[in-house]
Amino acid sequence: MTSPIITKAEVNSKFQGRSWLAEKDFTPGEINYLIDFGLHLKALKQQNIPHKYLEGKNIALLFAKTSTRTRAAFTTAAIDLGAHPEYLGANDIQLGIKESVEDTAKVLGSMFDGIERRGFSQKEVEDLAKFSGVPVWNGLTDDWHPTQMIADFMTVKENFGHLKGLTLVYVGDGRNNMANSLIVTGSMLGVNVHIVAPDSLHPSQEVMDIANKFAEKSGAKPMATSNIEEGVKGANIIYSDVWVSMGESNWEERVELLTPYRITMDMLKMTGNLDNGQFIFMHCLPAFHDTETEYGMEIKEKYGLTEMEVTDEVFRSKYARQFEEAENRMHSIKAIMAATLGNLFIPNVSEDFE
Repeated sequence: MTSPIITKAEVNSKFQGRSWLAEKDFTPGEINYLIDFGLHLKALKQQNIPHKYLEGKNIALLFAKTSTRTRAAFTTAAIDLGAHPEYLGANDIQLGIKESVEDTAKVLGSMFDGIERRGFSQKEVEDLAKFSGVPVWNGLTDDWHPTQMIADFMTVKENFGHLKGLTLVYVGDGRNNMANSLIVTGSMLGVNVHIVAPDSLHPSQEVMDIANKFAEKSGAKPMATSNIEEGVKGANIIYSDVWVSMGESNWEERVELLTPYRITMDMLKMTGNLDNGQFIFMHCLPAFHDTETEYGMEIKEKYGLTEMEVTDEVFRSKYARQFEEAENRMHSIKAIMAATLGNLFIPNVSEDFE
């Protein structure tokens, strides 16, 4: 009896040709696959084993915002995969200035095999995917930061060996793209994500509804609270981000609201997990933990602060994993691009994550 012939379309039906715009568009099983694939590609990189799944492909990198990790990660990931990355900054193309998103998408889609976009509008990146005809990868919008999520939960899995049942606490501006992505992705994977922030900076009801819907299946317990002690108790991970996102300028308001939420060693002790090896600190970077930057000096002069969202003591502590997390941006982006563009043999991936 001969085995049935499996067509390329069948083995790639889960990922091939798909865009990566927001985590909620994928299943928990698919998210977990990308996390594990990223860890696999990291191991290959460390052993100097080639993995050129995108040999001969051309990748457009469209950046409306400045970037260190996202730009470096997409560039090195593309080259490792055998592709040629072409950086197109805000002043290099006509997107949204003299040419519509639709027209730009059609032009770039005819020349490139995949497009990365780091900008502001979620609709813009969705329109790029709609009209380009090639996979589009969201490098960050005001609403979501999906490439960061694969790197983040890779880092968590590396440190704990599993995801389900862990508690990750995000402290800071709970309405930004990082908070949105963390609470939704965590709820998909069975991770209890707590947003600890002033009431005025809690996630929108729409985001909480998405998280709660996934949590019903995964068993996760998402929560938003202004009570620091309640929010961080039992945390395995405390996570931070800058108080003022790119494109915003309301420093005075955020400093007043969020200074009580600065992550300190005293806050870490509230978790109850510092002495049992079940705790790490994470930050998506850049971090204002000292005054060794222009921003840091400006904030010190205006507000008298030498540290903002996290103290230097925590940032440099044995619990900190932000630089491993940053490295994982490359491996995770590599996994996303290879899975969606590389014609890989990917076995059937379940909808749920066990």
